[in-house]
Amino acid sequence: MRSTPERGTAAGGRTPGAGGEPGGGPAGKWWPLVAIALGNFLLLVDVTIVNTALPRIADGLGATLTSLQWVLDIYALALAALLMVAGSAADLFGRRRLYVAGLTLFALASLVCGLAPDAGVLVAARAAQGAGAAAMVATNAPLLMAAYQGRDRGVAFGVWGGTNGAAAAIGPVLGGLLTEYVDWRAIFLVNLPLAAVAVWITVRRVPESHGTLPRPRTDSAGKAPLARIDWPGAASFTACAGALTYGLMRGGDQGWTEAGTLTALGGAALALLVFVVVERRVQRPLLDLGLLRRPSFAALLAAALLLQAAAFPYLTFVGLWVQNILGLSPVQAGLAVTPMALMSLLVGALGGRLLQRMAPQLPVGIGLLLVGAGVLLEYALLDDGAGWAALLPGLAISGLGIGAAMPVLVSAALGAAPPQRAGMASGAVNTSQQLGYAVGIAALGTVFANALHDVRPGASRTAVAAAHVSGLTDILLISGTVALAGGVLVLAVVRRGVRGDGDDGDRAAARAAAAPARAGAPGGA
Repeated sequence: MRSTPERGTAAGGRTPGAGGEPGGGPAGKWWPLVAIALGNFLLLVDVTIVNTALPRIADGLGATLTSLQWVLDIYALALAALLMVAGSAADLFGRRRLYVAGLTLFALASLVCGLAPDAGVLVAARAAQGAGAAAMVATNAPLLMAAYQGRDRGVAFGVWGGTNGAAAAIGPVLGGLLTEYVDWRAIFLVNLPLAAVAVWITVRRVPESHGTLPRPRTDSAGKAPLARIDWPGAASFTACAGALTYGLMRGGDQGWTEAGTLTALGGAALALLVFVVVERRVQRPLLDLGLLRRPSFAALLAAALLLQAAAFPYLTFVGLWVQNILGLSPVQAGLAVTPMALMSLLVGALGGRLLQRMAPQLPVGIGLLLVGAGVLLEYALLDDGAGWAALLPGLAISGLGIGAAMPVLVSAALGAAPPQRAGMASGAVNTSQQLGYAVGIAALGTVFANALHDVRPGASRTAVAAAHVSGLTDILLISGTVALAGGVLVLAVVRRGVRGDGDDGDRAAARAAAAPARAGAPGGA
């Protein structure tokens, strides 16, 4: 996946104006930013907007806890599985073209989500949303780099990155407002007019771009561009991620020695082996496995997965607790978890430049330790008599850690990879983030479900509340421990020679290009 754009032509046959300004003049040059930031906001909000609606979705569709996990998980899983192949396709067939296709698919899938008659249709539509989001994530940054130069590029990426934090903060509250005062289906239907606006602006104002080489009709072997994508690698990776997630969920529901569970987990191991074999042999792999022989890069890749798995998935089950047990409304439930996003935004706004100047293993490693400390503080303060306020100190501390680690994580990984592998490295880290969120939901959901299984039908409200708290404390302990382990790994393994990019507009853009979760949006989408 390459990020250096070939000079393209603007929509409708127009060329960018002087200085690379789309739209032919200063008055119109920010339209590409509007289109891309709007699409970026949509795909990130759709991670968090669902959380506060889960109890109403369960009531409306008769969905089980496992179905609710899939509603969340399949979006991140599809995004993770298709992100690297989407980047390759964008380079070959045109980034604007794929971005528009992704927006269109995302909007159509949102319509199906909003009209879903049952949980199965909703899960399938969420998978299609994730596929559309993968195309959008893979093309966001390269399109901005093609549209802007110099100082304008730095401004554009600053605004674009800010939409990530805004999505993290607004998503739960917006989801609560729509669920409480309209209907849970509105959280999906609201995407339609916004996506239509983004498509319209993109077609009219965003210049097309491809990869570093001209787009040939065939390659030297006479193959069409479609054949140049590593389809066997993409298929085996998707099979591995899907089977692993399914196996984790089924294990919690049916037991770890049940035949279906063992088959799924065995299939995941086999698919991973196939992926490794394929990537060692194909000419243009999705992931150069040689990157994993670099200790710093491998540790940062693991840190991306562990941070996403530890910092965000448990909030899903917090949302179920505060609504089903404490009786908070959807809006109140959304507000209850915003301290994390707000503290993350504050750190990014006030300390962003300082963090980028530090040896990157320090903000990433210490950030992970802060996330772990915050989650474990929530674990210590939560008991059968606790209210939602018991979570606030821990959420604030975790937000500090997320704000420190997220903006630096991907630029650190890029600094640990060869320059000619920057696009591949950024795709791998973003994929690892999405996979961490998906696996986190599956694994923690299994633990939470086990606690609820101990409650017999007709049990008292006190017993049900105690089961919720028991499940929450278990997943908080696991999440906090995972974050601490990730922090120790980064501080111990990542070499001090690894550096992030500099401070000028182009290098700031390169940092941002790999980081759709810079301000702490769950899932890193």
